[in-house]
Amino acid sequence: MTVAGADPAHTPDLRFISDGDGGTRVELSGAWNLRSLQLVLPALVARLGACGSDVRWDLRSVVTLDHAGAMLLWRAWGRRRIAGLELRPEHEALFTHFAPVAFQAAPRRRRTWIGKFLSVGARVAIALEHLRDLVALLGCIVLDAVQLVRHPARVPIREISANIYRTGAQALGITALVGFLIGVVLSYLSSNQLRTFGADVFIVNILGISIVRELGPVLAAILVAGRSGSAMTAQIGVMRVTEELDAMAVLGIPHTLRLILPKVIALAIALPLIVLWTNAMALAGGMLSAHIELGISFRYFLGSLPDAVPVANFWLGLGKGAVFGVLIALVACHFGLRIQPNTESLGIGTTNAVVSAITVVIIVDAVFAVTFSHIGIY
Repeated sequence: MTVAGADPAHTPDLRFISDGDGGTRVELSGAWNLRSLQLVLPALVARLGACGSDVRWDLRSVVTLDHAGAMLLWRAWGRRRIAGLELRPEHEALFTHFAPVAFQAAPRRRRTWIGKFLSVGARVAIALEHLRDLVALLGCIVLDAVQLVRHPARVPIREISANIYRTGAQALGITALVGFLIGVVLSYLSSNQLRTFGADVFIVNILGISIVRELGPVLAAILVAGRSGSAMTAQIGVMRVTEELDAMAVLGIPHTLRLILPKVIALAIALPLIVLWTNAMALAGGMLSAHIELGISFRYFLGSLPDAVPVANFWLGLGKGAVFGVLIALVACHFGLRIQPNTESLGIGTTNAVVSAITVVIIVDAVFAVTFSHIGIY
C-alpha cells in the first residue's frame, strides 16, 4: 500500500504470510506512528478488521511504533493481548500499559466495637489537638497584646484599620439585606398567630427581644464567619503556599503580631457594630411588615420598643458580638496556620474554618442563653 507523497519505506503496511504448518501470520512493516498513520488510516483500519482471530502477529519489522499505532492494534485485537505475538523488546512497554490490571476488591472487614471505640477516640484526640493549638494561639495573642500595651508605638494601626474596613464596612450590604428579610419573615409569621388571639400589640415585644437578644448577634456572626472568616483563612493559607510565612519567620516578624492580632482586634470592634446595623435593618423590616399586616404605625412601634426591650438585652447583644468576633478570628487564623503548602489543603482548610466557626458561634450562643436566661427578661 503506497501513498503519494509518503516514503514507501516508512508507510505502515501489513501482509498475510502462510506458515509451513498451514497457519497464517500477519506481518507488519513500516512506521506505525501518528504522522504515518493519518495518511492511510481508513484503508488500514479496514484491513485490520479483516484479520481473523486465529492468526499470529509479527511486529518485528515495524520501524517505529508509538501510542497511536499501539492503540490501533490493541483495538483490532479486541482490547486484549493475543497469544503468539512477536515484537521488538523496545515496543513491549507500549502494550504493557494497555493490559488490564487485575483488581480484586479487598474483603470488607466488619468493624467490631473495639474498632468503633478507637475511631471515636481518634476523633476526640484530633479535637483535643485543635483545642490545644487554639489555646496556645490565644496565649501568644495575649502576650503580644501585653507587649503592645507597654509599647503603644508598635500597635499595627494600619493592619487593624484595613481589617475593620474589610470585615465591617464591606459587610454592611449583605447583612442589611439578610437582616431586613429576616425581620419581614419573623414579623409576618408572628402576625398571623397574634391576630388570632387579638394580641397585635405584642408584636413589638416579640420582634424586639428575639432580634436584639438572639437573632441579630447570631445572624451577623454567621454571615461574618462565612464571609470574613473564610477570607482570613484563605489569606493566611495562600501565604503558607507562597512561603510568605516562612519569610516572615526568617525576618523575625511574629505571625501573631502582624497577621492574627490585627484580625482579632478588628473583628472584636467591627462585629458589635455589624450587630447594631443588623438589628436596625431587621427591626425596620419587622416594623414594615407589622404596619402592613396589623396596621401598627411606625410611631407606635418605635415608641413602644424601649419599654418592650430592656436595655440589658442591648448590652448582651453587643457583648455577644464582641465574643463572637474574637472566636471567629481565632478559628479562622488557627485553620489558616494549619494549611499545608498545597492547593488541596487550602480548600479543605477554608471549608473546615467556616464550618467550625459557625459551630462555635452556635455553641457559645447556647452558653450565653443558659447563663443569662434571667437577665433582661421580665
